[in-house]
Amino acid sequence: MLKHRGFPSRLPGTDLQYTIRRANKDGATRIIRRERYRDRKAMDRAADTGFLAALWAQFGEEPFERGNLDAGRISWLFGREVVPAEDPFDPESYEALLRIDRRKAEAAFPEIFAPDAPPVSFDEDGWDDEEE
Repeated sequence: MLKHRGFPSRLPGTDLQYTIRRANKDGATRIIRRERYRDRKAMDRAADTGFLAALWAQFGEEPFERGNLDAGRISWLFGREVVPAEDPFDPESYEALLRIDRRKAEAAFPEIFAPDAPPVSFDEDGWDDEEE
């Protein structure tokens, strides 16, 4: 499993994770499309925004490997802002390629793409990337 070195591991100040520490011995968790309802908690919406901002800062419009990115967090964006970058797409593979659909991402999260958008911080938050 590819580890995206330097990618934020979670939404700062919360336990809402963006990455996983190690591969699941039973295989990768399936990526699904989760519905985002209007009554979601502000913290959950902030996690979506922070995760997409980090993806955009790290990869832009280029395809990227799922690797250690959290399937649950990807699933909140999957099928809309984050789409498969390969056909066939295996939603249960750590090697699956994804990409950001900029048009959809900009429509759903305009604050990320605004000219005055704050830069994404990639500071370490205490997780040891070298741990296996």
